[in-house]
Amino acid sequence: MNKTKSLIDITPETKVGVFLENFPHLEQFLLEMSPAFAKLRNPLLRKTVAKVATLRQAAQIGGIPLGTLINSLRSAAGMEESAISESSGDKSSAPEWYNPSAIAKSLDARAMLEGGEHPLGKVMEELKSLPENKIFELITPFLPAPLIDVAKGKGFAAYTANDGALFRTYFKKE
Repeated sequence: MNKTKSLIDITPETKVGVFLENFPHLEQFLLEMSPAFAKLRNPLLRKTVAKVATLRQAAQIGGIPLGTLINSLRSAAGMEESAISESSGDKSSAPEWYNPSAIAKSLDARAMLEGGEHPLGKVMEELKSLPENKIFELITPFLPAPLIDVAKGKGFAAYTANDGALFRTYFKKE
């Protein structure tokens, strides 16, 4: 088997970890695009989040328009720019199922994240035991896009509200 890495295309669905493996010389460039990306320096987050997060999710986390992120990275990698749809599926209003009085448990993950621990395991554990018609709240300093996708894949609906400083993501069994 050939051990040399072949360069991959840079698209919204490219995993952050795959991007960094194929373009290690662009790591600093990516980190400088948004203060939120500095978290990729954390070895634990690098091993976990970077493996599942796509560049589309990174754009959401970093607050960067998707086309700007992808085409900046493509340009820095010597690739032609690409037409990128900016739609992110953003919902500004709460879904019908969201009811603050239905919140059964809440996890403020800021201390975990600051300590280098990823909340994915804890959140999945809490979601498994979430009572029917109840809501679980996750509080983070950034949009936990990869975690949301994992939860959705396990049959949970998710809604995130951002007050400018914190992201409150609510999960309910669908």
